[in-house]
Amino acid sequence: MRHPWAVALLLLLGLRYLIWRAADTLNLDTPLAAALSLLALAAEALLLGTGFLTLLFSLWRPQDFRGAAPGSSPAPRPWPTVDVLVPSYGEPPELVERCLRACLDLEGPPMQVWLLDDSGRPELGRLCERLGVRYLARQDRRHAKAGNLNHALPHGDGDLIAVFDADVLPLPCFLRRTVPLFTDPRLGFVQTPQTAMNADPVMRNLGLERWLMPDEESFYRWIEPCRDAVGAVVCAGTSFVVRRSALERVGGFETGTPAEDLATGIRLTAAGYRNRYLAEKLSAGLAPFSAAAMARQRCRWASGTLQLLRTGANPLTIAGLTPLQRLAYLEGLLHWFNVLPQLVLSLLPLSLGSLGIAPLHVSSEGLLLHALPFYGAQLLLIRPLSAQSRTALLPELYRWIFLVPLAISVTLTLLGRPLRFHVTPKALAQGRRTSPARRLLLPLLFLLSLQLVSLLNLAKPALRPALEPLSAATLSVSLIWAGLNTLVLLLALRACFDRPGLSELPWFALHLPCRLRAGALSTAADLQAISEAGAELRLAGPPPTDGDLLLELPGLPPLPLHPLAVDRRRPGVLLGGRWPPLPDGQRQALRRFLYGRPDLWPLRPAPPEPLALAVVLARLLRGPGPEGWFRRSLMPQNPPPPAPPGRCRA
Repeated sequence: MRHPWAVALLLLLGLRYLIWRAADTLNLDTPLAAALSLLALAAEALLLGTGFLTLLFSLWRPQDFRGAAPGSSPAPRPWPTVDVLVPSYGEPPELVERCLRACLDLEGPPMQVWLLDDSGRPELGRLCERLGVRYLARQDRRHAKAGNLNHALPHGDGDLIAVFDADVLPLPCFLRRTVPLFTDPRLGFVQTPQTAMNADPVMRNLGLERWLMPDEESFYRWIEPCRDAVGAVVCAGTSFVVRRSALERVGGFETGTPAEDLATGIRLTAAGYRNRYLAEKLSAGLAPFSAAAMARQRCRWASGTLQLLRTGANPLTIAGLTPLQRLAYLEGLLHWFNVLPQLVLSLLPLSLGSLGIAPLHVSSEGLLLHALPFYGAQLLLIRPLSAQSRTALLPELYRWIFLVPLAISVTLTLLGRPLRFHVTPKALAQGRRTSPARRLLLPLLFLLSLQLVSLLNLAKPALRPALEPLSAATLSVSLIWAGLNTLVLLLALRACFDRPGLSELPWFALHLPCRLRAGALSTAADLQAISEAGAELRLAGPPPTDGDLLLELPGLPPLPLHPLAVDRRRPGVLLGGRWPPLPDGQRQALRRFLYGRPDLWPLRPAPPEPLALAVVLARLLRGPGPEGWFRRSLMPQNPPPPAPPGRCRA
């Protein structure tokens, strides 16, 4: 729900805080001190300015955070035709097959599924022939994904075009929920949220699947509904549907930047189309498998977004946008530019311990009257303002882990030297190691060493005479600032070490009553976790041993289960097992159960931050350990709904 009073309160407290910072906290004792103090103020003002923009757009957000686009539009008669495009470049064939089968299960309008294979692999051509999917490859691979999509446009003739990345699995009702919105002739595209079937590396490496929300969750539950309300929806590159005639009118997908999705969406908006955001989780993909792959993905996003400034889709100059739309797109650009002032603020606490210069002068009264109310209000209000999608402090982990690579990528892009485009790997590397990549580890170690040296210097008796003129509040702020930076850097370092034992197949936390049968004997069980590879169960007593085991789950045919692990140390008995090679019918039924049920992907509220922070500190002292039976990285799923499967709720 919207909270205009909370937005107004934060804006007023933030402005009051900035005025206090500018008027009462600057250190102008020497030219160097003045430069550092003004730099700190400028960096903080830039970050708060972007935050104020986000808060202002919250005033336009609809009451229902699921988005402004109605999900109950009547089905058109006749249905428009749809070309479903799946661009691919190097993904494992089994992953591509899973995506294609999910696309073939789409319900509603007449459609044709196309695989756009930019790696030209004959085995994928044979797969498409077997499944009845159109296969298309090209010799000229210029412009990466945008060029691949543009190459396919003349080959299809659907009224609408749906795009899914090769790791994304749409629910069967995806087209039934999105296509009816195109009865509005002004509609250009409909974007739906992206969600991940597996935990991202930060969550997984720290064992925080229950306590840390995925980084993209706040964008799709907070930012996109606000963008929808002001007519500036961001096209996210997958899980969207676009009108063919609109796409052809703007010249196809933008090729001047790796962020072809964002640029194309801006062109459609500028051309006068009304684009919509339907905030229903109708598909899911794969998060990167390693911290290094996630860093590369974020750097690509940052560089591609900022390259918009050098294209005809520059939101600051393109004709056809309203001032409010330009401001909304500008906020998206500033999000990535902000890594530079963030890096500055991470380094400034070092000035007192290393140079003997305090970057600001504060009093206890000023802290109590200006800083504490503002930062306290953020801690209390960020959850309701973000539709329960994030908290105030924990998401900062993502910023710290990738801060230096992002800062380098942003700086090079602004200088006209963007990094080369790299596709995020969708499979585990051969001979995978769990040690972190040097490009992540070395900057964090360097920053941590600087922070520790600064803290040690502040404790030296030799520095005490120089620190005596400073107020106790100034010293306290400097120490707390440096201490918090040190703590977060330690967590960031811990998150860089990839957890061993990772499976390429996602495992899900799904609690369902079931039965385990062996011959004529059976026992009641509770399903704890499940994947395409196997399942984990909790039994009230010992498992039956008379014959082969069959697992009976609601909505599935009995599945054979080969037990591989038993844990009797916990309440009940934990049994873990794998499926043997399944016949095609059983395998497809299992996949539909895992990836295609109605109302599958939950909207989780962010947990209370004090409790989550306590868990985070415990993880710093003792990591989650390698993955294995009964200690897997699990993402939650909703249980099968009691309603008939013909409806798709979100």
